[in-house]
Amino acid sequence: MTTLIHARDLTKVYSMGDQTVHALRGVSLDIEAADFVAIMGASGSGKSTLMNILGCLDLPSSGQYELAGEAVQAMQGDQLASIRNRRIGFVFQQFNLLPRTSALENVELPMVYAGVNAQTRRKRALAALQQVGLGERSSHTPSELSGGQQQRVAIARALVNQPQLILADEPTGALDSQTSEDIMRLLTDLNRQGLTVVLVTHESEIAAWARRRIVFRDGLMVQDVEQKSATQWAAGEPAAGRPTGVAP
Repeated sequence: MTTLIHARDLTKVYSMGDQTVHALRGVSLDIEAADFVAIMGASGSGKSTLMNILGCLDLPSSGQYELAGEAVQAMQGDQLASIRNRRIGFVFQQFNLLPRTSALENVELPMVYAGVNAQTRRKRALAALQQVGLGERSSHTPSELSGGQQQRVAIARALVNQPQLILADEPTGALDSQTSEDIMRLLTDLNRQGLTVVLVTHESEIAAWARRRIVFRDGLMVQDVEQKSATQWAAGEPAAGRPTGVAP
C-alpha cells in the first residue's frame, strides 16, 4: 500500500490572551491510500485541529506532514491552495452551497478556481452529479433539494477535481438517520473505488462505517483501531457492535 498521509510529532499551539492552548501534543500517524478513517473526540480534543492540518487549511507549530510525498509544513499560502485544489475534496456539515446557484454551477466552482474551461467544467460536473445519483437534478438550486440531496451535491463538488483524499467534517450532522445512512453508503462506495476518506464525527454509528477509528483526547491520539471484518466491508455494512481497544 502507498502512504498518502504521513505525519510525525505534530504540535499546534495557540496563544489566547495570556493563555497558551496546546491543541495537538505530538501526534504521529500514517494513512494509506484508499483507507477509510473516522476521527472522533470531544470538543477541544484536537480532532478539528488535526483535520485542518491534514486539509492544508492550517500549518502545525512543529512536526512533519507529507501529503502524497509533498512536505506540507514548509509551504506558503499559494502552495497550500494549490495542493488543496489538486489533492483534496472537502465535505462539510452545512453543505456550504451557494444558495441562488444551480447544483451544476455549485459543482463547477472548484474547476473555476483551477482554470478549467467552461465546456470541460460542465462535462465533469454533470458526470460527478451522475456519480452521486443527482444527474436529473443538475438545474435545481439548493432550496429545491432535500438535505441529503444537498450533501450529495457537496460530495459531487468534492469529487470534481478528481482528488486523492476526501475530508468530511461531520458530513451527516445535519441529516436524519436514514439520510445519514445513505450518505455513508455513498462515501463507502467512493472509498471502494479507490478514494481515501477521512471523516470527523462525534457519532459512533457513523464512525462504525469506517475501516479504522482514531480517537483524540486533550490533543493526543488515544485510540487507533481497525474495526471492520472483510465480510462486513464486502457487504457495505457498518461495524456496529465490534469491540475496540484503547491505547494505554
